[in-house]
Amino acid sequence: MAFLLQDKIVVVTGSASQRGIGWATASRFAQEGAIVALLDLDASAAQGAADAIGTRHKGWACDVRDAARCNQVVGEILEQFGHVDVLINNAGVSQSQRVMDSTAEDYDLVMDVSLRGAYNMSRAVVPHMRGRQAGSIVCMGSIAAQRGGGILGGPHYAAAKGGVQSFAKALARELAPDGIRVNAVAPGLVETGLLDGKIDEAGKQHVAHTVPMGRLAVPLDIANAMLFLASDLSSYVTGVVLDVNGGLHIH
Repeated sequence: MAFLLQDKIVVVTGSASQRGIGWATASRFAQEGAIVALLDLDASAAQGAADAIGTRHKGWACDVRDAARCNQVVGEILEQFGHVDVLINNAGVSQSQRVMDSTAEDYDLVMDVSLRGAYNMSRAVVPHMRGRQAGSIVCMGSIAAQRGGGILGGPHYAAAKGGVQSFAKALARELAPDGIRVNAVAPGLVETGLLDGKIDEAGKQHVAHTVPMGRLAVPLDIANAMLFLASDLSSYVTGVVLDVNGGLHIH
């Protein structure tokens, strides 16, 4: 049986939470033969998440807002595994505050983790991928960017994700001649730990009733879309924002 990512080296940011999209993506990729470097703020949490997937995988501490640390971590990954085939820019912070209820600090946090983080990590891997004339980068967008906010996304969150999606498109155009594909995924509401304390079961049901497919997403739904974009299944796909929202936003 052929695996889609056999022995590919994959870097996934924001992947320590085993209830999150990042970890689900890392786990799904491992099922397809990938060796995964899981990055998150806490080294022990990242390593624990890696251990939960299997012995071939490793966790690293990395604040994606810190460009120097991103470069350092990629260097360490290259030293350990030899190359990087795929980067998943998953790390992000969700906030639902309205414009006058948010602060400059809120704006900086949301923008820096999602948008600056994708910029920093992409810059860290691009020289290596260019040298190999191969690579795939997938960024985490959001339906909030497409609809002007979401159920749990304030204006600064929507703006950050809109920036991520535009960044992915621009990067795709720039890097296509180097054999590097860049795409983004735009999920709707996903059942992750990020919902804790922000929306109750009645609220989830209300949202589910507005979705044509009648349910919220689970992390595996997003991970499978990431797998398509990261693998050779999408070898002629670059610069797209793939909607994964059960039909909530059809355009």
